Amino acid sequence: MQYRFPDHFWWGSASSAAQAEGASLQGGKAATIWDHWFALQPQRFHQQVGPADTSGFYQHYRDDIALLRQLGHNSFRTSIAWARLIPQGVGEPNPEAVQFYHDMIDTLLANGIEPFICLFHFDMPLTMQQQGGWENREVIAAYADYADTCFRLFGHKVKHWFTFNEPIVPVEGGYLYDFHYPNVVDFRRAATVAYHTMLAHAAAVTRFRTRQLEGEIGIILNLTPSYPRSTHSADLKAAHLADLFFNRSFLDPAVLGHYPQDLVDLLREYGQLPASHPGDAELLAAGKVDLLGINYYQPRRVKARDSAVNPASPFLPEWFFDYYEMPGRKMNPHRGWEIYEQGIYDILCRLRDEYGNIPSYISENGMGVEGEEKFRAADGHIADSYRIEFIREHLRWLHQGLQEGCQCRGYHLWTFIDNWSWSNAYKNRYGLVRLERESGERRIKQSGDWFAQVARNNGF
Repeated sequence: MQYRFPDHFWWGSASSAAQAEGASLQGGKAATIWDHWFALQPQRFHQQVGPADTSGFYQHYRDDIALLRQLGHNSFRTSIAWARLIPQGVGEPNPEAVQFYHDMIDTLLANGIEPFICLFHFDMPLTMQQQGGWENREVIAAYADYADTCFRLFGHKVKHWFTFNEPIVPVEGGYLYDFHYPNVVDFRRAATVAYHTMLAHAAAVTRFRTRQLEGEIGIILNLTPSYPRSTHSADLKAAHLADLFFNRSFLDPAVLGHYPQDLVDLLREYGQLPASHPGDAELLAAGKVDLLGINYYQPRRVKARDSAVNPASPFLPEWFFDYYEMPGRKMNPHRGWEIYEQGIYDILCRLRDEYGNIPSYISENGMGVEGEEKFRAADGHIADSYRIEFIREHLRWLHQGLQEGCQCRGYHLWTFIDNWSWSNAYKNRYGLVRLERESGERRIKQSGDWFAQVARNNGF
């Protein structure tokens, strides 16, 4: 069967400043929470590889963008590093950073690649974190000013803006489950961080629209469908509550302009509701997005809890459900994640049916593989046929959604080149291009050649 995609479909990949640029304390850039945490606890990073050791996009962006063109990209998402552009978090922009981002954007455009620019990808400037990070409403104002500086400097070139990438991840990692700095386990503080993040999002959207720029502004959410173990009412309720915590807590305010009432009621019942100020509801309502980016990797399968909660334990979402391993599930054996391609279709159908069929695109989808060098062919290339199958099957389900009226405008893979990934460093490789860390050599994998053909043919 032939799978053809709409004209002007976005084919590309995603990256981020913190994971690709490198030069983490060079060129006038100040420290982020990642530089700080690595200095404090390098042992918590895989093989003690920190944020300075990336693929070097800051130095190699011209060559890397030429590779993007070779990979058939017509679009590419990356982020601006707040700590590079405005090193103190507030104040005048760093001229060296302004020049770098202008040059990077111009190089993309010269290669026929539309820049998709995200304003925040987990990389809180340390100066802002030292003031409380997203717990402090003054940081919301600083972020809005930073966003407005980006719109002023680059808004005549960039037509696709995103306020945040996966804003729930710093909440989970930094304030619930201890896998990001500041390593807090406190739901009330987590809820405050989540709430203030969405206020910051809405403030940035308001600044963008005030400037009346050509283009659109959105947000990137990692939407993970919550599938119940069974149709038993207790399992269905568990899935509903997991969905409230992990999807709708950001999806509803971003797309509908308000929070789900049952989530508000639940947090109020348990004394976990963050403090709100007059005018917050109106600000959130003004922050509804033009475009929604969807990051999808794996499903969430849940069931009703089998045991009672220890009431003396920290309040967590898992008070209301247990995770469930479905028998016979398809796995990525190299990463330990379930592969469930239909999830991408289920997300798109839900957006069509429950969220006004908002314009969207798949902003991340990808397959991480540990020890990928074992798939090196005789000619030295990585023969990653498993990644080709992964992408193809997800695209088939995406195509099915398009056939049924879902308004999905593109597909971006995570990522174009093997990149540094937070505390996992280079443990799992995701790229269409192999990065040889010692030499810095870039070599297109089998999947990269295949993806380029799909993009050029607008289908397969």
